[in-house]
Amino acid sequence: MSATPKRWKMMIITWLFVYPVINVLFMLLMPLMAEQYQWVKTLVLTLVLIPLMGVVLPRLHQRFWSWIVK
Repeated sequence: MSATPKRWKMMIITWLFVYPVINVLFMLLMPLMAEQYQWVKTLVLTLVLIPLMGVVLPRLHQRFWSWIVK
């Protein structure tokens, strides 16, 4: 029988990845885009963040899977 992952643990792993990445992206990108409209800033941020999430989060979930299903 396959163990069911704990949703709250997956959310913690996700948050622990997303929060620092967003802060780093803000520090790196926002000074370069200070004059841009907010929707452009958000677009660029999400164009970088979402692919990173698609690559890194499955690996993090796999790495911590034994804890996630415990």
